[in-house]
Amino acid sequence: MNTNTMIKIFTLSPVSYLISGQSLANISHKFNRKTIVMIKYLKIFSLLFLAACGFSPMYSGQQIDVYVAPISGTNGIDLRNALNAKFGGAHEIDAPYKLTVTLDKPVTQYKAIQSTGDATWQEVKLNASYVLTYNDREIARGSESASESYTFVRYLVAANASYNNAVQNSITVLSDKIGTRVIAETAANK
Repeated sequence: MNTNTMIKIFTLSPVSYLISGQSLANISHKFNRKTIVMIKYLKIFSLLFLAACGFSPMYSGQQIDVYVAPISGTNGIDLRNALNAKFGGAHEIDAPYKLTVTLDKPVTQYKAIQSTGDATWQEVKLNASYVLTYNDREIARGSESASESYTFVRYLVAANASYNNAVQNSITVLSDKIGTRVIAETAANK
């Protein structure tokens, strides 16, 4: 059996329609009634199985009592605000969880250089290391980085705007990465 035949068999199978999320009404002309009923029961069984396994989503709309310690610098203030927003607002210093983040200065690197030697494309990279504690006991430690490319133009105002946008986008990515890890660790620590 060659690869093309295998691909055709998979694309016509009921499992491929189940995986792709297509409506069963659209495939009724390709399969008999028993197959369609079987797919419906398989979907219902998987939902019941998932509900019975004890699965609970990390993002269930609950606030997490995490105090984010002040982070130095303007970018640190933005990162702290983004993390506080992710955890449901700023919390008091006596919160059970405490997140301490160290943010390095942005590092800029040239990505594209013209034959004249002028840079036209740059990348800004931010690195952050963090420690999460629960009642003064360390439960997680790590580091994350985020980078964003931006167009470097000759006009100073436009170049600064591109750079600042790239830094803000990198801060957003860092807050998402660190926030997700903190949410996962606090969910596992309950």
